[in-house]
Amino acid sequence: MGSPDEITQRVNFTTPRSFTTILKSDLKETFLPDDPFRQFKQENSRLGRIKKGVQYFVPVFEWLPRYNLRMFRYDVLSGITIASLAIPQGIGYAKLVNLPPIIGLYCSFVPPLIYAVFGSSKVVAIGNVAAVSLLLADIIEKAAPHNADLTLYVSLIYTATLFTGIFQALLGFFRLGILVDFLSHSTIIGFMSGTATIISLQQLKGFLGLKHFTTNTDVISVLKAVFTRSSEWHWQSALLGAIFFSFLIITKEIKKRKPKLYWVSAISPILVVIVGCLFAYFTHSEKHGIAIVGELGKGINPLSINKLNFDSEYLPYTLKAGIIAGILALAEGIAIGRSFALMTNDQIDGNKEMIAFGVTNIIGSLTSCYLTTGPFSKSAVNYNAGCKTAMSNVVMSLCLLFVLLFLAPIFKYTPLVALSAIIVAAMLGLIDYEEAYHLYKVDKFDFCICMAAFLGVAFVSMDIGLMLSVGLSVVRALLYVARPSITNNGKIPNTSMYRCMQQYPTATRIPGILILQLGSPVYFANSCYVRDRILRWIDDGQQVSNEGNDIEHVILDMGGVTSIDISGIEMLQEVRKNIERKGMKVAIANPRLEVSEKMILSKFVEDIGKDSVFLSVQDAVETCRFTLNELKEKKNSTNNLESVLRSYI
Repeated sequence: MGSPDEITQRVNFTTPRSFTTILKSDLKETFLPDDPFRQFKQENSRLGRIKKGVQYFVPVFEWLPRYNLRMFRYDVLSGITIASLAIPQGIGYAKLVNLPPIIGLYCSFVPPLIYAVFGSSKVVAIGNVAAVSLLLADIIEKAAPHNADLTLYVSLIYTATLFTGIFQALLGFFRLGILVDFLSHSTIIGFMSGTATIISLQQLKGFLGLKHFTTNTDVISVLKAVFTRSSEWHWQSALLGAIFFSFLIITKEIKKRKPKLYWVSAISPILVVIVGCLFAYFTHSEKHGIAIVGELGKGINPLSINKLNFDSEYLPYTLKAGIIAGILALAEGIAIGRSFALMTNDQIDGNKEMIAFGVTNIIGSLTSCYLTTGPFSKSAVNYNAGCKTAMSNVVMSLCLLFVLLFLAPIFKYTPLVALSAIIVAAMLGLIDYEEAYHLYKVDKFDFCICMAAFLGVAFVSMDIGLMLSVGLSVVRALLYVARPSITNNGKIPNTSMYRCMQQYPTATRIPGILILQLGSPVYFANSCYVRDRILRWIDDGQQVSNEGNDIEHVILDMGGVTSIDISGIEMLQEVRKNIERKGMKVAIANPRLEVSEKMILSKFVEDIGKDSVFLSVQDAVETCRFTLNELKEKKNSTNNLESVLRSYI
């Protein structure tokens, strides 16, 4: 065996970077991980850089020059298909948020045009969504009930939408998409399922033809409102709703069994509306307890800038509604965009999507629209219909323009029970019990986070359920930070790899050497735990060691430690001193750049010695073995000399 210099490749102890350099690097990694300016650097001319800049911030100029008639044919079909879905959903979700139905149609005219210009996804179809609609209503109703002053209520909804747009645009502009990541998959599953449950139960009002109902959103209040007003039930409305609902479910089953017939399910809501309108018109359904939507005036979106309300009395409610609903809408819209981008092998910039949604909602709030995002149902239909670009949103908008100008009054005969059937059929797909069961099998804590959102939404309120779930997610993240993984590694036979002996039973311990791998950043919050865990591993290793095979070297594999603070450095100093008091030596393997810089600046490398810091665990093990063999040879020589002296004596 050669000397340590022949065995190892030494760690490159470069001069630590300056504070400014580190800060710039950290900020870039946090806010610009995708390096959006790299495409500008590739352009030599100023005109080229300006062109790239315009294409980056306004994506329509990127795909429009390549647009052709073949793409347009697909986009026309997709746009018409999603427009047929937008009409009933727009009216239904507007009723869900207690707004005049015509506002729901407005939301599918202006916002899709804006998104087509600024959006980076070619699949996302813009419109209002049930969960966000109910969340807005839940918060704003507490400030100004719609049945007390509808004008004030509508103005507060517009104001909340404006705040949502500003908030979303600022998040995208300052590249703060990291905030949306706090809505974990488990949280979204639980929240959506809880919201879908509440929305479905609220539709009992439409199914039973009730005229009076509660504004609360919890299960107990909704069921109490239904069963305490049994005298208002109308069997005619319930029968018609059951027929419509059955038809919608059958079309969904057809789509599941024969995916190519997706269009059957896509057009079924508009068919329900058309049949419902004809039925209500010819049978005078109102006389039989089947309520209809009522008057829908002609004309495109009127300006609503003069309806915005910034009264300090209502500002806390509109701000709260705008921010909470905005985060939820972003999470849903971006998640859907990324999901379909994976299927189409496209790239979606989350920050650009935030800006697109933000600008869409800002302009929407000024043109009589409430909060919109990328709903899953429309986007899925858009994808299945074969859309090629965001032009499908433009086609949908033009279809809604035609409806607003010429056909809107016809839809006044739409039975409310038809809208209820459409909403319930859509909501059933959001109650993902299979995914919840999957979470239970894979990760019980994730299941608890999911159920916290579900039960909080279902039995308390939507914002409380959301906060409970996010709170649990944050607690879990803090637990990961406070209790990092530290493993006792052994050598995999016939390899140079060292892995956790608990995970790999064939891994063997190196005689006289204890190898510990630290698997997370070391901060003030976990430094004490890391210290205690390392010392405990040493004590356990000494107890199980065989005679003559005591631990002489402790190797700390720092490859998984991405960063360390001063508390972590002090912990390493303390561990080093404890180990040396026990007659052992400590070695550091594979420190990352950020960690090695802190070690140099804190003089830790000087204290431990550069010869004790190694490029890899294998290098550290070979050097420790060399040292142990030298000590063993010296000990044997000393023993032989003592034996010779004794023989002479």
